[in-house]
Amino acid sequence: MTPMDEQAVLTLARERIATEGSGVSAVGDELDGSFVTAARLLYGCTGKVFVSGSGTSGTVARRMAHIFAVTGTPAIYLPPMDALHGTLGVVTKGDIVVVISKGGGSDEINDLVQRAKDRGAGVIALTCTPDTPMTRKADLTVVAGRTPGVDLGGMIAMGSTLAHGAWGDAMATVLMSARGYAWEKVHHTHPGGAVGAKTTLPTAVLRLALEPLSLAALRGEEN
Repeated sequence: MTPMDEQAVLTLARERIATEGSGVSAVGDELDGSFVTAARLLYGCTGKVFVSGSGTSGTVARRMAHIFAVTGTPAIYLPPMDALHGTLGVVTKGDIVVVISKGGGSDEINDLVQRAKDRGAGVIALTCTPDTPMTRKADLTVVAGRTPGVDLGGMIAMGSTLAHGAWGDAMATVLMSARGYAWEKVHHTHPGGAVGAKTTLPTAVLRLALEPLSLAALRGEEN
């Protein structure tokens, strides 16, 4: 057995972190008009907001729903397989479903997208791959996390999911500013832990002008 090469261990770990960091940083450059349209659609949503995904994307979806809720956009995670076993009944007309999938080819995701639309909801697809069955079904497609090499071996979703998480954080920040969601409200809904123990809150959120967009307008259905 060869002696442990501590430097090789640290080098490999640092390379992975640097690679993933570059993928997250690249998301800022990937933002375009689709991000603004998604923000307007979520801001104009008169129903519920759901975030869904399978596997690692499901973990990111659960976190994104939480961050949305904390920052003033009520949202909940919708597990795709649970949805296809009856929970889909919670999705109704006027809702928005954000579906996260790196490749957009999962059967349960595509089935969920179609059935959510059948029930009158709008669908935003967040993906790394622009032309897939999922993106063709969705009302709006946002492509992010495409930096080569960010996923280990091109198979294990690592950097791409971090990129999608960063996209969600950016969206939550924009929506919080658009709503003028005060830190006092954040504090009120987060009484536990270190956040709840705070006695001094950050300065007021800078109000951002954002024009809401209805699903009907996005689909060209308004008169």
